[in-house]
Amino acid sequence: MSKISSHILRIGLAVTFIWIGVLILKNPEAWGGYLNPWAIKLLNQVGVTLSVALIQTAILDILIGILLILNALTWVAATVSAVHISIVLIVSGITDITVRDIGLLAGAIAVAIDSLPESWFN
Repeated sequence: MSKISSHILRIGLAVTFIWIGVLILKNPEAWGGYLNPWAIKLLNQVGVTLSVALIQTAILDILIGILLILNALTWVAATVSAVHISIVLIVSGITDITVRDIGLLAGAIAVAIDSLPESWFN
């Protein structure tokens, strides 16, 4: 990722993930309202409370953000973030609020592709 635009995208994603992680940690129950009822039911069926699932999500978000800021394991962090955002879109549905996640998903995919190890192409 040598272009400045790639660095800006990576840092922008990192800040977004850290920020959302902190917001979820501050009030995990409030974020449960974004999940479809079937997703909450699925969590309950596997024995995970909504609060625990959201706290784990917040920790994952913060970890992704830190790795992206540090430019460490960037392709892994970006790939995990793309999968994570895809899951968010599935369990929340595409609404007026989550529609912006499509842009984040595209950005995460772009960062993942740009940061793939060069050794994979030799």
